Amino acid sequence: MRVTPERPLLPMLGSGAPARERADAARNREALLVAARALVEEHGVAAVTTEAVAARAGVGKGTVFRRFGSREGLMAALLDHSESAWQASVITGPPPLGPGAPPLERLLAFGRSRLEATLLHSELISAAGQSAASSGAPYSFVAMHVRHLLAELGVSGDLPILATAILAPLEVPILEQQVRVDGFSVERVYRGWADLVARVVRPPGA
Repeated sequence: MRVTPERPLLPMLGSGAPARERADAARNREALLVAARALVEEHGVAAVTTEAVAARAGVGKGTVFRRFGSREGLMAALLDHSESAWQASVITGPPPLGPGAPPLERLLAFGRSRLEATLLHSELISAAGQSAASSGAPYSFVAMHVRHLLAELGVSGDLPILATAILAPLEVPILEQQVRVDGFSVERVYRGWADLVARVVRPPGA
């Protein structure tokens, strides 16, 4: 096709349709997240379906799959929102969880906060499944944070392995077993975890 002043080509490319589509997609994504979050708070994770979320957001069910791929993907996006807020409290929040406290105080505050957050969101973590696990971002953050605090404490040894040992008791399967199956109190779990930390950071021969 020959381009003439009567048949311009460039204005068609700059019509704004892709930008409008991107804006609509962003609005739909946010509306679905708001709807899913409200349903989780009202009815719990198990009761949240793609149909219910789509109806609450006022969009078609297909929009859920276009934006998130699956129910699991939607749950992972909700979890990412909570995880980002928690990470912000570690990075810039008040001490002792945030900067400004001695490293041991920060490590102990981290453990209590992570334990409580994991129990609070355990259903969501399970529902997110592989969609959340495949990114590896949450674990990378907490592992790096613990390794940094261990280094500040002057702990010797293989810090990545020691950090893994410290983090393992704070994972969903362990906490679910101890708290919801074995009936351990959260305080007992935390005291046991703090004892583990004390053994890791204690100088050899102390």
